[in-house]
Amino acid sequence: MGSLDRLAQERTDLSPEEIECLQSLIGAWGLVADLALSDLVLWLPTWNAGGWVAAGLVRPATAPTSVPEDLVGSFNPRGRAPDLDLALTTGRAVHHREAGSHMPTAVETLPLRAPADALGHGRVIAVLARHLVTRSGGRLEEVYLETADLLLDMAASGAFPLPGFDASAAPPRVGDGLIRLSPGGVVDFASPNAISAFRRLGLAPALEGSELSRVATRLSHRPGPADERVALVVGGRASGDAEIENASASVSLRAVPLVDASGPRGAIVLVRDITDLKRGERALLSKEASLREVHHRVKNNLQTVGALLRLQSRRVTAEEAREALAEAGRRVSAIAAVHEILAREPGDSVDFDDVIDSLLSLARELSPAYASGTTPPHIERSGHAGTVSTDAAGPLAMAVSEIVHNAVEHAHAAHISVRPARWNDRIVVHVIDDGVGIEDDQAEGLGLQIVRMLIEEDLRGSLTLGRRESGGTSAEISVPEASGEDH
Repeated sequence: MGSLDRLAQERTDLSPEEIECLQSLIGAWGLVADLALSDLVLWLPTWNAGGWVAAGLVRPATAPTSVPEDLVGSFNPRGRAPDLDLALTTGRAVHHREAGSHMPTAVETLPLRAPADALGHGRVIAVLARHLVTRSGGRLEEVYLETADLLLDMAASGAFPLPGFDASAAPPRVGDGLIRLSPGGVVDFASPNAISAFRRLGLAPALEGSELSRVATRLSHRPGPADERVALVVGGRASGDAEIENASASVSLRAVPLVDASGPRGAIVLVRDITDLKRGERALLSKEASLREVHHRVKNNLQTVGALLRLQSRRVTAEEAREALAEAGRRVSAIAAVHEILAREPGDSVDFDDVIDSLLSLARELSPAYASGTTPPHIERSGHAGTVSTDAAGPLAMAVSEIVHNAVEHAHAAHISVRPARWNDRIVVHVIDDGVGIEDDQAEGLGLQIVRMLIEEDLRGSLTLGRRESGGTSAEISVPEASGEDH
């Protein structure tokens, strides 16, 4: 539960709908703080009318803060902050600024109303305090502050944020670039960073005075039909995100239409040059595709080696040599199973449940019963291990393969259950069969020696073997979870 939810439920009489309304504002108020060159503090009136509790604080990325301490959770008794009290009782903003200026000279307070009821009334549910850092004025700051006033008025009436404003996305920030549009979609003002972004796209004429939607259409070279939604966003007629991309550059745009009591007041469009980011994404995708191809080729080569070893095992006459070649082929195939999964989803980790399923399918196909046409053993997986690191997946896969193979080849089990799980910060794989049980000489055989080396030395884990009272063998592999990644 977030700070606003918790404080509102514990200290106020706000309804869930009113809390959701304030949450929506907080999701978008970073934009307002940047334009207002101000810290914004959200104050909620307590349920007993005893004072105010601070439920949110945002600082601007365009100016230094004037509220260095974290106010969230702090309490102001009624009478200590008269501007908060006045904004609540009158329902009007308390301004402190010189005539004709958008630059506040002190803390301002703005009442926030709940959505209007059936009679068109909405009570004041919170007060937004604006703490401005005094700065010298200029054209850029004038546009920032004028736009901030419009957005704050929209917020006070419940008109901001607008539908389509996705606060969870990573939007351009005000400092990345800003364009102010007239109600007709003409650029009234463009910040230096916004102009630079469009210059990188190849724009030669001046950006100010042009119709932005036409400029975007001319500069964008994306294949396929034009998206009408993009034209609405770039023209400032709809709230949302869009991208302009060509061979030279990529630019991300976010539009926020502006309205007041008299009607539409144009829009602001946040602009961010994402050319380098896009190139990095393409390079990463290319690297991922190359890595996927490498795993695919390694898997194919290992499968070929495994098949050749098994083929060779059928041609030799010495029983010991035949078994050694067949087991070598199976172990190579176990490693190939890991690369098969990585060929589909390359990365630093692999879904070990998929690896186990591939190993069990391979064990069925290579069982003597399958080769002779009789009923193969029933081998099943129940439980989940999740993802493990690629470094741990290979040794763990080979260990599971060896234990299952022993149950099929030596214990002649008819039913084998493989149960992966995560338990007490460890990855555990339990293999249970109904075979003849493990003999002492099998416990010291090459297969289990390999398993102990892989689990105990490579993965710093443990292997536990034992006979079951009902018959068969129980084997438990346990390795630290540091060998993998929990999902």
